[in-house]
Amino acid sequence: MLLYLVRHGIAASKTDPASPPDAERPLTPKGIEKTTTAARGLAELHIRPSVLISSPLLRAIQTAEIFAEALGFPITRIRRSDNLAPQSKPLLFFAEVAQMRAREVMCFGHAPHLDEAIAAATSRGPAFTQLKKGGVALLDIESFEPPRALLCWLYTPKVLRRLAP
Repeated sequence: MLLYLVRHGIAASKTDPASPPDAERPLTPKGIEKTTTAARGLAELHIRPSVLISSPLLRAIQTAEIFAEALGFPITRIRRSDNLAPQSKPLLFFAEVAQMRAREVMCFGHAPHLDEAIAAATSRGPAFTQLKKGGVALLDIESFEPPRALLCWLYTPKVLRRLAP
């Protein structure tokens, strides 16, 4: 299975007193703009996931919707999973994805959770990647139990935006 891990775009600051609770923090206008351009850049790679799964937090859902639109994926088919929430355990996430019969799956979540998932799947110790907001990593999953994968690439949002038409 090819597993794309996407970190949510730039969201409202959690330190801003006017900011809503963490689960409801939206993408900023700048975050929407940069995420949209990054998603268009990723679409230039002709990626066609058959499943999109998002953390239940608003900023991840909004990011998933932006990528779905750029990839021609129906927004109504985006799944939500608590196993992509910030404090969840990567092994629970891998167990959930292992149940899917898909060739390509794209997931939307948070740091450091996604970086910890990459480390767990590549048999590394602590996280060795640092996905930027709007960045995407590709894992080629060899096994789910235990998780074992090859990190094929990791694109920063800046690189993805340069690929955009």
